[in-house]
Amino acid sequence: MIQGVATRHLGLDLGATNLKWAVLAHAGGSWTTVATDQVSTRVVADPEAVPATIVAQLAQAAAAAIAEWGPVLSVGIGVPGLYDPAAGTTRFLVNVPGQWAGRPVAGPVATAVGLPATLINDARAFGLAELRLGAGRGASSMVGLTLGTGVGGVLAIDGRIHEGHDGTAGEIGHQTIDPDGPWCHCGNRGCLEAYARADQIATTCGTATAEEAVRAAEAGDERARAGLAEVGRYLGIGIANMITVISPDRVVVGGGVAAAGELLFAPIRTEIARRVRTTSIEDVALVRAELGTWAGAIGAAVHAAERAAR
Repeated sequence: MIQGVATRHLGLDLGATNLKWAVLAHAGGSWTTVATDQVSTRVVADPEAVPATIVAQLAQAAAAAIAEWGPVLSVGIGVPGLYDPAAGTTRFLVNVPGQWAGRPVAGPVATAVGLPATLINDARAFGLAELRLGAGRGASSMVGLTLGTGVGGVLAIDGRIHEGHDGTAGEIGHQTIDPDGPWCHCGNRGCLEAYARADQIATTCGTATAEEAVRAAEAGDERARAGLAEVGRYLGIGIANMITVISPDRVVVGGGVAAAGELLFAPIRTEIARRVRTTSIEDVALVRAELGTWAGAIGAAVHAAERAAR
């Protein structure tokens, strides 16, 4: 890229309910969101036909976005699960029906639009977006969590997202908090996610959904407040572990439950103060994510651009 000349990059964020996209402009090290939109994820009745249908929808959405807001130089695709970064194939997608093991995703999209395409985990995309454009701006090292159906995680070291050799680094939600704790959907016992995923938050707070738990706690419901405090305690334990290992500048927490603010953040801070003994927690900022629902698509676009520039 010629310094000062803006280029555009497309990010797609595949969710079980919605497929979101964002076009970003990049010039001189600065990022600007040009356009965003979403459509309902196309899930057909036959589970075996779902992967092919969704991959075709990704290609169609990419082509439509590029036709209106292009030209773009690269395409990033955030996926809710595990993938093979070298092959551009998925290994397992959470809450999306069908057989996704070995499913080509990046390749068909790249072929359809005639541009390089690359995959990234949706939680890592969230973290990269916050690192470049959101609450993590200026941080050298960052720990990020996004609270939703599961507990997504991300690590940034020396200003770059750490993906590991297979794209799985940063699974903070699957660290073991209690070896004899409840079963997690990943097959392990006592993961952080087993205590802080959306359905567990609702159960702990005595509400139908995690969003209702936040509203009830804000309205003064004692069970909901106590439930959020308990969830915050477990999150604080997991974050304290990460602070001890990484010693980050910043911890960014996103997802719908982060809207609870200090009802959640105060017990997190208490637990961090109780458990971190090797570094100064005064130098670690705990902040709420800024980019909301578009973070995944934004981060996917940034990821693709940065991969193409290497």
